[in-house]
Amino acid sequence: MSTPRRYQFDNQLPALHTPQPVVYQPEPMAAPAAYDHPPVVVQHVHQAPPDRTVQRIALGAGAGGGAVAAGVYFGPLLVGSLTAIAANLALLAFIAAVSAWGVVTVVRSVGGPDSKAAAQNLAKARRKRG
Repeated sequence: MSTPRRYQFDNQLPALHTPQPVVYQPEPMAAPAAYDHPPVVVQHVHQAPPDRTVQRIALGAGAGGGAVAAGVYFGPLLVGSLTAIAANLALLAFIAAVSAWGVVTVVRSVGGPDSKAAAQNLAKARRKRG
């Protein structure tokens, strides 16, 4: 005969066995190896390339890594942009000089005696001022 139920929701079946989760337990580390003599450290020291001078100065002056990164990144970028600007300006100056020469040549060839007289008067006026 089974025991009477005390409450409406009592479970008459036996409780199931729930396995416990496996917990990871690390094993202790091995002891460090003991040497008879200190290990030999091979360190290669190379000469820095010449473009690192600014970086070395920045580090030696106590500047942070940001200054070094800015020097490394913006240095060549600045040189490249200034070179490109100078090349563009030189090209524009050349085009302007050639255009002015062409305009002067065409005006001289097309103009009649009046334009030549006007050019001579302009030249005389310039000589008197300067």
